[in-house]
Amino acid sequence: MKNHNLYAALRAAFPQDLNATAVETDDGLHYSWSDLERASAMLANLLDSLGVPKGSRVAVQVEKSVEAMMLYLATLRAGYVFLPLNTAYQSAEIEYFIENAEPAVVVCSGKNFGWVSKIAFKAGTQHVFTLNDDRSGSLLERAVHCADQHTVVHNQADDLAAILYTSGTTGRSKGAMLSHGNMLSNAQTLKDYWGWQPRDVLIHALPIFHVHGLFVAIHGALLNGSKMIWLSKFDPQFVIAKMPEATVFMGVPTLYVRMLAEPTLTRAQAAHMRLFIAGSAPLLIETFKEWQDRTGHTILERYGMSETVMLTSNPYAADARYPGQTERRGGTVGFPLPGVSLRVQSDEGYALPVGEIGGIQVKGPNVFGGYWRMPEKTKEEFTADGYFKTGDVGKVDERGYVTIVGRSKDLIISGGYNVYPAEIEGYINDMPGVAESALIGVPHPDFGEVGVAVVIAKPGAAVSGDAVIAALKSQLANFKIPKKCFVVAELPRNTMGKVQKNLLREQYKGLF
Repeated sequence: MKNHNLYAALRAAFPQDLNATAVETDDGLHYSWSDLERASAMLANLLDSLGVPKGSRVAVQVEKSVEAMMLYLATLRAGYVFLPLNTAYQSAEIEYFIENAEPAVVVCSGKNFGWVSKIAFKAGTQHVFTLNDDRSGSLLERAVHCADQHTVVHNQADDLAAILYTSGTTGRSKGAMLSHGNMLSNAQTLKDYWGWQPRDVLIHALPIFHVHGLFVAIHGALLNGSKMIWLSKFDPQFVIAKMPEATVFMGVPTLYVRMLAEPTLTRAQAAHMRLFIAGSAPLLIETFKEWQDRTGHTILERYGMSETVMLTSNPYAADARYPGQTERRGGTVGFPLPGVSLRVQSDEGYALPVGEIGGIQVKGPNVFGGYWRMPEKTKEEFTADGYFKTGDVGKVDERGYVTIVGRSKDLIISGGYNVYPAEIEGYINDMPGVAESALIGVPHPDFGEVGVAVVIAKPGAAVSGDAVIAALKSQLANFKIPKKCFVVAELPRNTMGKVQKNLLREQYKGLF
């Protein structure tokens, strides 16, 4: 009987020479394919030795490191469920995730052990380990005593492999449940569609707590047996310097903007590269064109989300199997990937004709099974015929190119990270002296979009915009903090009393 465990498929793709370099880090370390296999086996054996039931969640909030990736692989191969958490999350957020997911194991940075372990033990988690980006921590200290051979657990395609928390527009985060089959089908599709080649080398400069860096980039390289040049943090000069040794780069638009600011970015420097991919936020057409002019390469834009991994992509090259899919068009996210069905529907639930704007709905083997412990919410987000309502608004042109024009529910995407206004407004509204608040997204040259808070004070109360921002900094991840906060006498409203955020966006759009 076939084993659908995602790690089994990744391991089968390792090259024959296991002593070859699989990962080269920005500080000069080299990890072989054998190192990945043996270290993930030791970590898997450590997890098994804890005696926690199969399907237990392993929550991880650590800085980016190759060991953190090995822990992800270990979790897959041992049949547990990986729960990556953004390193910027603070105590209120971590408390919610741990209470909601009830992980059996929590792994955090050593510097956060004090407060994270207190939250975890209070919630009933039995095991809390530390893992630092310098290869230290109690997780590795324990794993070093475990055997370096491990039999990969047998999984069905629909067995849960990971939970990714994606904030709800109501402020309550939802755990998107992704199966081994969801992720493997998507990785195999992308390997083919993006033309991965035997000698490809990936520059990995993304964080590994979300879909883009953890799934799309890592699965892509491992499933192709490709070496990764691994950056702990994005450094534009280092990436440009490494281009002659690499062929593939994946980034959010902000990373492209930052590289374009470097004089070392030239056609000659990028000549060895095969493919530049962008996603997680809208790529400005100016950035798209400037990259073409400077490097001679056309960025391939694609579209996905936590609930679905990748959904659409501009074509890699003309391919007889996909007639009409020839050029990469700026401002679009290309075509639905093979196996993905995408449609645009009106609010009333009927299909819209070519070129008309509506809600994007999708179906396919990559689409998640639902939200963790939220059956009602899951039911709400799927149509009767099984399509997932993405919450994104867009259109499909006569050639089949998909364009995302905005997001229902006023979602802000800042530097590739989702910011949900309702969540931040909840924190602001709880502050002393605040009567009401509205958070809007406005254009920003570096981050694409940033939040701006507009606040009304209670009668007789003195509220300062700077104080609101300072208070939020102690409670929330940095990417969620508004760049500016204005205190005003009133908010624009419609006849139903609803705040008209479109008018606020218009008012503040030129701020940056």
